[in-house]
Amino acid sequence: MAQTALITGASAGIGEEFARQLAARGNDLILVARRKDRLDKLAEELPTKAHVIECDLGSEAAKLPGKVAKLGVDVHLLVNNAGFGLRGRFAELDTARQAEMVRVNCEALVYLTGAFLPPMIERGSGGVINVASSAGMQPLPYEAIYAATKAFALNFTDALNTELKGTGVRAMSVNPGPVPTEWQAVAGYEGGVPPKTVPGHIDAQQVVREALRAYDRGRRSMIPGFVIRNFIRLTKPSPRSMQLRVAERMYRPK
Repeated sequence: MAQTALITGASAGIGEEFARQLAARGNDLILVARRKDRLDKLAEELPTKAHVIECDLGSEAAKLPGKVAKLGVDVHLLVNNAGFGLRGRFAELDTARQAEMVRVNCEALVYLTGAFLPPMIERGSGGVINVASSAGMQPLPYEAIYAATKAFALNFTDALNTELKGTGVRAMSVNPGPVPTEWQAVAGYEGGVPPKTVPGHIDAQQVVREALRAYDRGRRSMIPGFVIRNFIRLTKPSPRSMQLRVAERMYRPK
């Protein structure tokens, strides 16, 4: 019997690619996003069974587990991928929109993991993949709240992975660098593309391919892409003040 993976933010980008690659592995899916039309189209293209749930995680995250329960299926893998960012000076961005970012990137993560993890522990199998970001590995001027939310996801997953040892359940964070998707247009980047000043651009297919390989190997955290992975490793030992100066230059809006 096929196992079921629940993927949030499945209507585009990395979430859509998780759906395609997990379906290719034989997993049934629960696809979650705000844009039902896109989810319906994706579900039709997949080789396995795919349930579609329209849900705005900024306001309805607590309701999603109830909607899933009505499907009568067990979630064996939870992929918390939904999230968005905003680019600009904190004081000049809309505060309500930034608070919504915290709800989607952090609060929904807590609600969904809290709902679907206990049954996995009871069964003695399953896993959680949280899509964080290399942005969460240091503070980022002009993406201050986004980077802070991804630091939450990264640290939460690290701690969760440790708590789960011996249960048969795994937790792993995926920490991509720049990946050209619709994310950049939503965040407010010129032309809807990642800044050329940030190294290591890779596509969503590579992110998911490397992420699933790392998950199979029982990794706690991973950075997809050779260039950005080694860039992070090289700059990590540097003083925080230097990291901030470099990040400010790389992410400064024109």
